Amino acid sequence: MRRVIVNSTPLIALCNAGLLKILKDVYGQITIPKAVFDEITAKPDSACLQVKHNMDWIMIEEINDTTDRKMYKAKLHAGEVDVMILAQNEPRADLVIIDDNAAKKTAKYLGLKVTGTIGVLLKAKKEGIITSVKDNIDAIRNNGFYISDTVIQMALKQAGECNNQ
Repeated sequence: MRRVIVNSTPLIALCNAGLLKILKDVYGQITIPKAVFDEITAKPDSACLQVKHNMDWIMIEEINDTTDRKMYKAKLHAGEVDVMILAQNEPRADLVIIDDNAAKKTAKYLGLKVTGTIGVLLKAKKEGIITSVKDNIDAIRNNGFYISDTVIQMALKQAGECNNQ
C-alpha cells in the first residue's frame, strides 16, 4: 500500500466541501501527523467530525524524535514540519499532499513527491472517481477556500474541461 501523508489544509478544504471520501477512494488509506490531527480537531466543526468518523482509513502518526523540527520551523507551521519529518522517515512517503507553496517547495527540495488538493481532484477524475474537477473546485471555493483563477484554468485544462466554463 502506498504511504500518503496529508497536511491540514487539503483535509479541511475537502471536508468543508463534503469531499473527504475522495482521499479514501483515490489512496485507500492516508497518514496524518498528530500535529495535523490536533489542529483539525481543535474545533468541533465539520472537518473535525469527518476526520474523527473516518479513523478506519486515516492513520495518525506521532513524531518521536523532535530534534529535526528545528530545521523547518523558520518558514513552516507545526503540521507542515511534521509532514516533512514523517515523509522522510521509514517507510518513506510515496506522496505528500500539501497546499502551502513554501511547504511544497521544501518537500520537493527534500526529494518528496508532492501534490495538492487540486492534484487529488485531477487524479480522482483520471481514475473515474469523480466526473467533474470544476464542480469539485466550485464546491471547495463555495466553502471558503481561495483558489486562484490561474490555478483553476490550468486544472480545467489538465482535466479536459476547458469548454465547461
